[in-house]
Amino acid sequence: MKEPDSIRKTRRGRVPPEGGPVTMATIGKLAGVSQVTVSRALSNPEKVSAATMERIQEAIRITGFVPNALAGALASRKSCLITALVPSITNVVYSSLLHGFSEIMRAEGYQLMVSETGFLPETEEALIFTHLSRRPDGILLTGIHHSAAARKMLLGAGIPVVEFWDITESPVDCCVGFSHTETGWRTAEMAHGWGYRRAATVSAGDERALRRRDGFANRFAELAGGAEIPGITGEAGPASLQSGRAALARLIDDHGFRGGVIQCSSDQSAHGILTEARVRGLRVPEDIAVIGFGDQDYAAFTDPALTTVRVDRDRLGRAAARAMLTRFRGEEDPERVTDIGFEVIRRGSA
Repeated sequence: MKEPDSIRKTRRGRVPPEGGPVTMATIGKLAGVSQVTVSRALSNPEKVSAATMERIQEAIRITGFVPNALAGALASRKSCLITALVPSITNVVYSSLLHGFSEIMRAEGYQLMVSETGFLPETEEALIFTHLSRRPDGILLTGIHHSAAARKMLLGAGIPVVEFWDITESPVDCCVGFSHTETGWRTAEMAHGWGYRRAATVSAGDERALRRRDGFANRFAELAGGAEIPGITGEAGPASLQSGRAALARLIDDHGFRGGVIQCSSDQSAHGILTEARVRGLRVPEDIAVIGFGDQDYAAFTDPALTTVRVDRDRLGRAAARAMLTRFRGEEDPERVTDIGFEVIRRGSA
């Protein structure tokens, strides 16, 4: 195959003859084909010959041309883009969920665009609007609670919507996760069965953490004959070791709490309670017992090792990817609710 003269000149460092920004027309001139052929090669490469495709790819490589994917999406009604909204991109819970999801989607030819919503519904609503304006093929959302306006936009978009990290009988499209309330119930039942008769809660202020807190407190109070369950609840946002230390200090100083089990909405705050207990000379689990949530990588290596709730995050992310792919393929009667469950892991802290 003989290279067009224009490509050989560009190899020697000369700019394309027309100058200015590199366009699809530029690529066509360099490759010796029409702009229509370049467009066809980029959108349907199987429709051009191998020799033509090679010349076009070489012209793209030497000029640094980036095709307008959005324009192609408007023509083909397919962008090969999935957008995902998560509360925090630095939280290992969400990053590990996205890892399993994106690995499967990339293998199917899709790319993932991620935005951080925080924990405010109005922020999520604004980002849903922005992401839908990019015409994604599907959208992945954290949780099942969205503003009325956000839900209306999602229903009107006409694309697959997968809500993950939670379940409901009335998802926008489909959901993959587990019951946060049930994790609280189960943890309370197990703690009571282990012999604890006093309990307290330490929770972040986001709605999923609050459902875990309330599930635990209500069920434990019921099992313990109406015992009072003191609680420390923080702002909506990620928990931390520092917030856990401060919470235990308040439980002890303000409520005189001792000799019971503390249910935490995250392993981070539970780790903080372990730290504060050590500073105060308290024995764990004899004086204070602690149960976390999330089974982070460090949970088995704290001193003592942390009792916690484990959710298989990689499995959850992959299940969400399969749910979305099922909808892309138009399979009949796809599963709307996928409950992957959870497991309470008992270790030395309780």
